[in-house]
Amino acid sequence: MRFRQIHLDFHTSEKIPGVGSAFSRQQFQDMLRLGQVDSVTVFSKCHHGWHYHPTTAGRQHPTLAVDLLGEQIAAAHAIGVKTPVYLSAGLDEQHYWRHPEHARRLVNGEVPWAGTNDRPGFHEMCLNTAYLDVLAAEVAEATQRYDADGIFLDIVSPQPCWCNRCVTERMAEGDPRDQKLIDRQARRTYLAYCARMRAAVDQHKPGLPLFHNGGHIPCGDRELAHQNTHLELESLPTGGWGYDHFPISAGYARTLGMPFLGMTGKFHLSWGEFGGYKHPNALRYEAAAAAAQGACLSIGDQLHPDGMMEPATYAIIGAAYGELAAKEPWLTGVRSLADVALLSLEAVKRSAGGPAQARQGRGDEGAARVLLEGHVWFDVVDTETDLARYRLLVLPDQIRLDEGLAAKLRAYVAGGGRILATGSSGLARDRDEQLLDLGARDAGLSTLNPEYLVPRFELAAWRRVAHVVYGAGRMLTLHGGEVLAHRDPPYFNRDLVHFCSHQHTPNQRTDGGPAIVAGPAGIWIAHEAFALYAEHGQQTLRDLVLHCVRRLLGQPLIEAALPAGGRVTLMRQDSARRDVLHLLYACPSKRGQGVEVIEDLVPLHDIAISVARGRAPSAVRLAPSGTLLPSTYTDGRVRFTVPRIECHQMVTLED
Repeated sequence: MRFRQIHLDFHTSEKIPGVGSAFSRQQFQDMLRLGQVDSVTVFSKCHHGWHYHPTTAGRQHPTLAVDLLGEQIAAAHAIGVKTPVYLSAGLDEQHYWRHPEHARRLVNGEVPWAGTNDRPGFHEMCLNTAYLDVLAAEVAEATQRYDADGIFLDIVSPQPCWCNRCVTERMAEGDPRDQKLIDRQARRTYLAYCARMRAAVDQHKPGLPLFHNGGHIPCGDRELAHQNTHLELESLPTGGWGYDHFPISAGYARTLGMPFLGMTGKFHLSWGEFGGYKHPNALRYEAAAAAAQGACLSIGDQLHPDGMMEPATYAIIGAAYGELAAKEPWLTGVRSLADVALLSLEAVKRSAGGPAQARQGRGDEGAARVLLEGHVWFDVVDTETDLARYRLLVLPDQIRLDEGLAAKLRAYVAGGGRILATGSSGLARDRDEQLLDLGARDAGLSTLNPEYLVPRFELAAWRRVAHVVYGAGRMLTLHGGEVLAHRDPPYFNRDLVHFCSHQHTPNQRTDGGPAIVAGPAGIWIAHEAFALYAEHGQQTLRDLVLHCVRRLLGQPLIEAALPAGGRVTLMRQDSARRDVLHLLYACPSKRGQGVEVIEDLVPLHDIAISVARGRAPSAVRLAPSGTLLPSTYTDGRVRFTVPRIECHQMVTLED
């Protein structure tokens, strides 16, 4: 997989004249060189349903002036740039207006994505109709006629449908309104589509890379992930994903043994934006962040209808990709050395038969944010992952267990692993019984909200005061554990007939029972600390959790004197016999209505680092400069100081 990719959107209305009329092979090549691009995804068919080349399987754009796809592939290949080919699979506006009976329908009969009389929008097609035959022919044609380096199919995932065909099919099996039947049909339809597309490609180019994009790689659904030859993790920070989404997706993708890339955009906001640019420093950071997570990168752009590439865009991209190109020797063939695993709540809900369309929840988001800000390097795992290499497993907020998962976690603990559970995590799926030996038993959910928590340890600047927690927690009764923090209950809940002050009732300054307990298997925090942190950003709550993490780990893998906005990852590059430490720093800020942007990259100086390692390194160097850093090795830790970090700095620990 190439490291420096472009996803070149080209969704172009038939109302625009002269499509591709300004395309020039030389100009296209010049821009790819300026952007230091090594792969560009180019369009066969867009959401409007138009093809950008001569076609018998579909419909050529009516104002197309040139075989744009063929010209782009020839131009890119001439300079060594790969060209995966894009086809819109889920959306096809031209097909819809000719065959509305092939549209996917919601339960109210409306078509997803579709606009209204005063709002434009595309129409989504049902893959359980004859539309699938048309799509297969289009994919086969693009694969046969053009020297594609892969096929990218867009807007596809298992989706429930209420079109006549889908409802009739369900009626033959039972109640068409039965949710389990609906989900089973949606999955069956999607898997049949995947098999059909694979066959259409293999008919002409067996084994050609193929990716189905649904905007999110489901944690815990390995069958769906492996319908692809590789993964492209769509995660535009300014487009609603934010900067904390990608580390979760990448953290899971790393465990699947598949090549993967992160997909961001050059846009200020999101896809389909002409004339919108994020700050060049943002792309520098996003390229570095992908590298640090073990991923390649694809930057989304949108080609002007006339086919001319925008020099300003590729100058900005080139600044980021130039830095990435220099780092590639340290990025190939790496594996994560994380010793902390985050068991994805999304994955557990899927394994328990939860909604087929479940996404990352607030528990996963908050846990990732706490660990990132605490400079704890972690992978994201599902219920099938072999946990043996991890020292700590984090169960965020609502990880209830069936007997199989409970047995797996008990075996993990018996092998020396430790668990950090929050909220109802560790309780049985069908009853409020703690199935792990965390030093306490569950006595139900507290009736008080909010509550107060008093640590029995020093908590940085706040020491041992009572901290408000904006949510009700589980009531714990001690069962052989050690109390690390206790409740301090409020006098009463705030309501119409009794309230105090502006927000909530003060604490009584009493011991209301355990709130954080350490037991043989690990630590149990009574509250849904991760979702609460995602919602409120309460630093004291984060630091309470991080204290528990550090207590369980004892000696952490990495200690870095970085601000909370700093990020650390540690990879192993076996072929080069070295560990590669990544240090990043940038502070996203909110602009407009919650858009996360990066503008300033403030340098950091003289950062003290300590890394746990089984043996002393032969050398510690900055990469790619090769500058040797003075280091010491005592008590199983390598200690050194990084003189400067501006956005991203790699450090190698050589065997």
